[in-house]
Amino acid sequence: MEKYALIITEKPDAAQRIAQALDAEGKPKKVQEGQVSYFVVERDRKIIVAPAIGHLYTVTQATQRSDYPVFNYKWVPRYVAEKKANFTRSWIDTISHLAKNASEFIDACDYDVEGSLIGYSILKYACAGKENVAKRMKYSTLTEAELKEAYKNLLANLDFALIEAGLTRHEVDWLYGINLSRALTFASKRWSGGYTSLSTGRVQGPTLRFLVTREREIGCYVPTPYWSIHAKAKVDDRFFVAEYEKRTIDRKTEADAVLQACNGKFGVIDQINMRKSQVLPPIPFDLGALQVEAYRLFGYTPLCTSGVAQRLYLDALISYPRTSSQKLPLSIGYRRILNGLKAESSYEKLVSCLLSMKVLKPNEGKGEDPAHPAIYPTGNRPQKKMDLSESRIWDLIVRRFMAVFGQPALRQNVKISIKVNRHRFFAYGMQVLVDGWMQFYKPYATLRGTSLPPVEKGERVDILEMICEDKFTMPPLRYNPSSLLRKMEAEGIGTKATRADVIETLYRRRYVSEERIKVTDLGFGVTAILHKYCPDVVSVALTKDLEAKMERVKNGGKREDVLAEAIAHLKPLLGEFKEKEELIGKALSEAVRNARLQDRIISDCPTCKTGKLTVLYSRKTGKRFIGCTNYFKNQCITSAPLPQRGMIKPSGRKCKICGWPTVMVTPEKGRPWRFCVNPACPKKESRRLAEMQGV
Repeated sequence: MEKYALIITEKPDAAQRIAQALDAEGKPKKVQEGQVSYFVVERDRKIIVAPAIGHLYTVTQATQRSDYPVFNYKWVPRYVAEKKANFTRSWIDTISHLAKNASEFIDACDYDVEGSLIGYSILKYACAGKENVAKRMKYSTLTEAELKEAYKNLLANLDFALIEAGLTRHEVDWLYGINLSRALTFASKRWSGGYTSLSTGRVQGPTLRFLVTREREIGCYVPTPYWSIHAKAKVDDRFFVAEYEKRTIDRKTEADAVLQACNGKFGVIDQINMRKSQVLPPIPFDLGALQVEAYRLFGYTPLCTSGVAQRLYLDALISYPRTSSQKLPLSIGYRRILNGLKAESSYEKLVSCLLSMKVLKPNEGKGEDPAHPAIYPTGNRPQKKMDLSESRIWDLIVRRFMAVFGQPALRQNVKISIKVNRHRFFAYGMQVLVDGWMQFYKPYATLRGTSLPPVEKGERVDILEMICEDKFTMPPLRYNPSSLLRKMEAEGIGTKATRADVIETLYRRRYVSEERIKVTDLGFGVTAILHKYCPDVVSVALTKDLEAKMERVKNGGKREDVLAEAIAHLKPLLGEFKEKEELIGKALSEAVRNARLQDRIISDCPTCKTGKLTVLYSRKTGKRFIGCTNYFKNQCITSAPLPQRGMIKPSGRKCKICGWPTVMVTPEKGRPWRFCVNPACPKKESRRLAEMQGV
């Protein structure tokens, strides 16, 4: 059989892009083997481009032991370690078959820690030890020009520093995850006899602790009263609002004295301060900044934004998104990208404005990533219809890219000081004089002007009304997915590729709930137990230190040293955990039981007002229904039937007709629907009558 070069890619979409770019006619032959397809490329030599489907290999324990601690591990195909990963067998078999007749091997997976590890694992295991002879393609976009250039300038070897870093991170995370999660789950099971899957990890534990700490701050917060005063004022026939010089007044008597002194009086303008200031353009997006901005503008979770950006990258519309760089090198071709974007009518005028500039110089941030630049549009136009999330994220990236080349915006800030019977009030105005970069970033720019009437020093101001507001100081805000991601970045735990997944895991484990993140009883329980019996598991300092050590592996540090240190830390911790397993198991079982009870609570009982309406199950029939918790105290007999299929969750809304609580019913198939739990709801009765009349 004719020999060929075998190119390995991370995803099928990337394989197709690379094959089309390298084929002499741009029409590679697609070969289908079962559910796996690969591409045959005709060039100056024959090339086969074969895709993986993400990670095909993973870490698992080397023995069959089900207890903990476990420190012996090995790398195996994912279908061996994970029941739901059986589909990966076909991909491994296809690549192994193709490797037998290959004369050259090229790793074309994404050039980062995860991509490098994926390619290395395939070359080592599926291709029978070709990791040391393989070459490397490095690219940041899937555009035809860059892929051809990357193939023309193949790196002689794999990026072993990134590979070592990837191996280290996966192995350390496995050691922590398997041992700590197994310790929690086993302790709970041995005490209660029931199985509940509990987990924690090197990053998950400290992240949950951030949330618990914030919840406690909110719970312990004692609001203190204060008063604020502002005046409705008028100059000639122009109205505005002025704030009292002390924004917060601690005593009511002082506030009353100000009102008494100023009511019915007029003011005089004694100072006018005008200051012009520049607002620099924004810096290019790294992944974290893109996730934060997408949450601010569209409410997309970090994981959602990451997934959308990955799809845009595979469609060759943007550069590689998992980057921490905030820099745009000249080599990406600013004018080439802008000329490509000019073909889109919505960007034509803005691009023309930028292209008329003699020099294009981006406003850059400090963040650097040796593998990839900041996120930027490739200049390609969409070849298929995008969904709403894709079009929004692409537009955001395009406009941010244009904005970084814009001129500074110029704004004028005005502060007017008004004297009213020995008391001073201030009115503030802001006007954007020159849009600068903001014209490119609309509608996402946030500078909003507040106009004030033109006035002169010494001019009289009529005070129309004095308003005093009673207020209370507010507790700190709860984290949302975006602010939690920023907290993780600031504390240096997790990576740009893993932080969003950690946040989603907290939701999936039901440790937290809601958009403004609330910690559940289970989340509180797990954190309290870990903090009491093995505080290092939720230690930010320890996790941060380990992150730094793993990062140093990229620069030549030894993977074995990091792994040895992780095991040395885990051994005594797990030993102490085993000694206290009974106490921990009891506490965990109680936390799990309380969490399950909390999950079943629908609302306060509308009948007795003191009990809770809860989802219960009949001992005779096994059917679920709603009953009041006061039934067991012989104080309330309220009950109601429930749909027997679908997941039940409180909706947080009351029925508009009868005022009883409603629940959301989520069936296995179909859309969720809202259900009033009141069996005597007039709406249900009218529906029944209508059905009878129809019959």
